[in-house]
Amino acid sequence: MSKYRRMWIAAATAAMAVSAQTAYAAPTKTAEAKMLARGKYIARIAGCNDCHTPGYAASGGKVPEAQWLVGDQVGWRGPWGTTYPSNLRLYMQSVSESQWVKIAHSAQFRPPMPWFALRDMHTQDLRALYRFIKSLGPAGEAAPAFVPPGQEPKGPVIAFPAPPK
Repeated sequence: MSKYRRMWIAAATAAMAVSAQTAYAAPTKTAEAKMLARGKYIARIAGCNDCHTPGYAASGGKVPEAQWLVGDQVGWRGPWGTTYPSNLRLYMQSVSESQWVKIAHSAQFRPPMPWFALRDMHTQDLRALYRFIKSLGPAGEAAPAFVPPGQEPKGPVIAFPAPPK
């Protein structure tokens, strides 16, 4: 094989490698943007903001995205005690995407959290939700701790009636 032919083959191989890397990089950015958009959509339609974003439901969803999913100081009180919507932006910083998917598919949270909705979500949707929430970055404070039944919570609560017997 001639020296020029070897140089031509080496140059063509290098050009194809660069072209392949460039072609691969562009869809990756596009795919991630689509994943974040999907996560934002899920946060909105699955009702995550209704509890985990202060004032979201009362304002008809008119809370700026920068204030989304920071938890709430308003408790949900029922026979189980008093629970508070957690700060998902802080929480997602403390778990990996794989851990989140495993937790979402197996955990049974206290009411009124619809854990069964998380359990039934497709893994790809849970990953999109995780990435969107994580992309918002940490913000806000941790939610108040669970208050067991029979103890008085501090601050406002939404009271659930006891279930029918």
